[in-house]
Formats: sequence, C-alpha cells, structure tokens
Amino acid sequence: MRLVSAMWDGSETRRRASRTRSATPTRAGRVVARVGAALCLLGAVSCNELVRASRSSTILVIERIGAAGGGTGAPPVQTLLDSDVVLRGFVFPDIARVTTRLAFKSPGTSENPASPTSANWVTVTGYRVVYRRTDGRNTAGVDVPYPFEGGVTFTTIDIASAEFTLVRAQAKLEQPLISLRNGGGAVPISVIAEVTFFGHDQTGAAVSAFGTIGINFADFGDT
Repeated sequence: MRLVSAMWDGSETRRRASRTRSATPTRAGRVVARVGAALCLLGAVSCNELVRASRSSTILVIERIGAAGGGTGAPPVQTLLDSDVVLRGFVFPDIARVTTRLAFKSPGTSENPASPTSANWVTVTGYRVVYRRTDGRNTAGVDVPYPFEGGVTFTTIDIASAEFTLVRAQAKLEQPLISLRNGGGAVPISVIAEVTFFGHDQTGAAVSAFGTIGINFADFGDT
C-alpha cells in the first residue's frame, strides 16, 4: 500500500507541475502579446486619422488664383504674375487672391441637388507655397525661392475669396532672386507656384484644395 501511495503521489505531482507550466505565460509569449497590442493601437490611430481625413462630404474647389506685383497698387487679378525683385529701391511682397466654392462628393440629382448646410462650410486655416521650374532645376535657395507656409483664415459658405502672400519680401533678398537685380528684366526666372490650402469643415473633417499660378521673376525696372 505504501508503494502504490507513493506512485500515486508522484503522478499527481507531475500533473500539477504540468498544469502550472501551461497556465504560466512564457517570457516570449508576454513580449509577443505586448508588441501585438502596441501594433493594434498604432493601427487604430492611423486608421482613425485616415477616416477623419476622408469623411468630409464637401469638396473645396479653387475657381481662380490671381496676383499683383508688390508695390504697384494693382488689384490681384492677373493669372500670370510679373514679379519685380526690386521696385524703386525697395522689395515688396506679391499678394494673390484666391476664389473658392463648395462642391459635394454626392451632388444629388437635377431634381434634388445637394445644398450646403452649416456643417458643410469649409474654414481654411493655412496654406503652403512651393515653387517649381519646368526644366527640372528645383533646388530651393539656388534655382527657386524657398517654399513656405502661411496663415490665412476664411470660411467658404458657397463662394468665397481671400488674399494671401504669394511671394514673401524676404524671398527677394535671398538667392536666386537677389541675383536678378540690375538685370533690366533680361534674365528672368519663370516658375510655377503650387499653392495648397488646408482646413476643415464644421464637423472637423480635414479638407484641402490645390491650385497653381505662373510667375516671372525679374528686375523689370521702375516705371
């Protein structure tokens, strides 16, 4: 009886130890679980950002970008800008005007067209300007002025317009524009200004719009 009891006690001890090992997670298992949880959290954040950026039912359409040379007093209506790098011994920023309107991803039908509500209004809060040459020479500070971001706030309810700085005054004091001085307009630099406006509708969904305008930089001389 003592021998049988000893054998039973040994088997029960081994079974309990096996259950304990099975119930206790290994170090590798704990690491995998933590990494998996972190990836799930990161994926959830990224997905939420994508959903937030794409869930607006409103499209912001740029109908027109016009500009005027700084210091001329002309209205910003020209769709091709001749930008003077120095005028009467001074440098001036070039101002542009953008006209925007609302459109819908689902415009409805001719009998029942979609119409904007206050939730669809788009508030622009800033913009970005990048200069590009068509010959492929696009090194900022060497071939084209430096890109920049600016602040502007306006809300498009149906159609709206706002003015913004297209060329900063300090760009005319930096390369490559400062090298155009005293050239009499004989050595221009022609670029395309790519302007991206960004903001949100009134539900917080991100909205952006993209437009371009051509610019000829030169020292055109005082008139």
